[in-house]
Amino acid sequence: MTKAKKGVTFNHNPLLRSELPAWRPRFVLLCLLGGSLALVGRAAYLQGVNDQFLQAKGESRYARVLEVPATRGKITDRQGDVLAVSSPVKSIWAIPEDARLNPGQVRQLAGLLEMPVQEVNQKLSVDKDFVFLKRQVSPELADRIAALKLPGIHDQREYRRFYPGGDVMAHVVGFTGVDDKGQEGIELAFEAALAGKPGSRRVVKDRRGNVVEDVQSIRLPQDGREVALAIDNKIQYLAHAALKQAMLDHKAKAGGVVVIDAKSGEVLALANAPTYNPNNRVKLTGDQLRNRALTDTYEPGSTMKPFTAALALEKGKVTANTIINCAPGRMTIGSATISDAHPHGALSVTQVIQKSSNIGAAKMALSFPPETMWKMFDDLGFGSPLKLGFPGEVGGRLRPAKNWRPIEQATMSYGHGMSVNLMQMANAYQVFARDGDIVPLSLSRVDTPPVHGTRVFSPQTAREVRQMLETVVQPGGTAQQANVPGYRVGGKTGTSMKLVGGHYANRYVASFVGIAPISDPRLIVAVMIDEPSNGKRYGGEVAAPVFAQVTGGALRTLGVAPDAPLKPLQVARGAAAPVVREAM
Repeated sequence: MTKAKKGVTFNHNPLLRSELPAWRPRFVLLCLLGGSLALVGRAAYLQGVNDQFLQAKGESRYARVLEVPATRGKITDRQGDVLAVSSPVKSIWAIPEDARLNPGQVRQLAGLLEMPVQEVNQKLSVDKDFVFLKRQVSPELADRIAALKLPGIHDQREYRRFYPGGDVMAHVVGFTGVDDKGQEGIELAFEAALAGKPGSRRVVKDRRGNVVEDVQSIRLPQDGREVALAIDNKIQYLAHAALKQAMLDHKAKAGGVVVIDAKSGEVLALANAPTYNPNNRVKLTGDQLRNRALTDTYEPGSTMKPFTAALALEKGKVTANTIINCAPGRMTIGSATISDAHPHGALSVTQVIQKSSNIGAAKMALSFPPETMWKMFDDLGFGSPLKLGFPGEVGGRLRPAKNWRPIEQATMSYGHGMSVNLMQMANAYQVFARDGDIVPLSLSRVDTPPVHGTRVFSPQTAREVRQMLETVVQPGGTAQQANVPGYRVGGKTGTSMKLVGGHYANRYVASFVGIAPISDPRLIVAVMIDEPSNGKRYGGEVAAPVFAQVTGGALRTLGVAPDAPLKPLQVARGAAAPVVREAM
């Protein structure tokens, strides 16, 4: 201001007389030219050489690749009856940013979906590009919602599994989740075969997510394969009904029934209780889900005695008529004492099985080394899973022979000190039904039955024990209620106390494993009733009647010819025949 007063103007300011370096403007000009050339080159490259980049960016705004779901394969029984099938449904989804609904529209949508208004509002207010409102609704309901033309609300096609067999087939077939993937049972075990492979297609969508053009099919979906099970629908219903009635009659905690075709190793029935309805799993509990025939173990009790007798016969230690002194009904081994439920005197080996003597079984077991007995158990499939491919299958407990004490070897001869599952017991009884060998069990239908299996006992030994098993259901045996009119049957009862907290409690497992018909075995039926609490606990009075009911119906269903004369029904006038109970 002072200089201005003296006549010095702004444009004559001495600072403006300082000149910039000559190289600087040239450098700036070169930089600008270089940048322009780089932009021109980049534009030419993207539009002329590598035009896919811009096309991809453009398509990302409107083009989408949609998954085309594959239809899940059916599950059928051995006769082709459908056990699981997929039906088309739809899922309602939304783009929250576009779903600008007024309160009336929200109430209308919530009413159709049978959802609280607050829940619908919460889902529509999330910071996501995609949200499901409700999965697997009927196509009719989806059409009603689409007719409302609500902004941002869409539907997509899916599939829902339907199970015609309901609770009868629940533990066999299992179920799928909302994403149509197997969660339990055959649905999970055969997931790879049933699921198939989804396809894909490219479409053009508008900003509201509506498909306006179907551009191309990238990959066709491959539908899942049909799985034909070995299960026989009719025999499964028989097993389920008989087990359900036994549970009610004996007020039991749980139970299971397994039916095996002795000729092929196919599992014809697998029933468990309690069960559930796979079509409605709202109030499902863990106990209902358990496939107890494969996932639960128990001490098999006296159903193990025929194997002990078979080993003694095979090794030449005894014959069917060898006398074993079982008096006075007790036997001390070291510091422990074992006993029979009812004292017996001298019994033949056949009578040891018929009357279920612990003493007789223990004396036979102690006649050979522990390793020999362990190998037999291992050959029979005890101590390791059967590898049926079923989820959750367990192998039970069988300790190494080197750790056995004499008392443990003795108790294992009649099924204590080891654990098995029901399927293992049914599998092991193949040696008696198949003349000494075992074939692998199969959950799927077997078109060509195996001729030979893994040999465990000689045919002669197997036939002799089979004759012993028949005496168990005859007068003087422990399972007279297992008789089937018109057929010769045989089997063995089992009653064992349960371990609770490492100690035996006053809770029991009643079981029976049998074969029919004895003349030419076709079926092996194993029954287990857990904790009967209505006054009866022995296998002969709890499990044997279930065997009789299931076996009789199954033999008639399969068209197996009777091998015994039908006896006329008589009403007893005198005293009832004494009930023989197996030792525990």
